[in-house]
Amino acid sequence: MSDYRDIIKAPIVTEKSASLNENNTVVLSVDPKANKTQIKQAVEKVFNVKVESVNTINMPTKKKRVGRYAGRTNKVKKAIVKLAEGSSIELN
Repeated sequence: MSDYRDIIKAPIVTEKSASLNENNTVVLSVDPKANKTQIKQAVEKVFNVKVESVNTINMPTKKKRVGRYAGRTNKVKKAIVKLAEGSSIELN
């Protein structure tokens, strides 16, 4: 990865991720090629926080059709990032 901002795509804001946010945990959409170490370094540099742990989930693609054309959705990798005590990220 050339830049830390290329690793982190967007925050994932759902009811479940909002409930995790109360426990200093943030859910992010990241580049599918990034590993846990790269994700940890990127979050620490971009948001200026201390990361305790990183868990990742590779979401499977889904088949989609539009008329007679069939295809698949894009690959998505989710990162569940647990922040150290006293650190927080505002996702407003």
